[in-house]
Amino acid sequence: MPDAKPRVIKDFEKLDAMIQEQVKLAYPSGFYNSLIHYYNKEGARVSALPFETDEKYYLIRMTREEAKEIVSQDEDFDDDGNLKETVKDDYEDKYSDVDYMSDYIPDDSKDDGDDDDDY
Repeated sequence: MPDAKPRVIKDFEKLDAMIQEQVKLAYPSGFYNSLIHYYNKEGARVSALPFETDEKYYLIRMTREEAKEIVSQDEDFDDDGNLKETVKDDYEDKYSDVDYMSDYIPDDSKDDGDDDDDY
């Protein structure tokens, strides 16, 4: 039986910059609607944003208010709380070779009707 991934419970601000960027790319419309809830060992209800890499399963602690605040204060997001297209494109290029990000980055390799074949 394979070993379970370690679970890391951390605040967004304490994540490495690379993981923060990947989380933003995974949740380009903001974090608020993707929060999950669980009960900690003291029995308190906690909200968190799930994010999984090849090595770890992250539960990024944040309340609904904090989720909104993080996005509103981050220059990578626009006024509507969406990841800016230029930032999204940069992060997609930067992390396209990271295997686990394929679960988060849409596959644009499908035929878009633009036939580039020259005969």
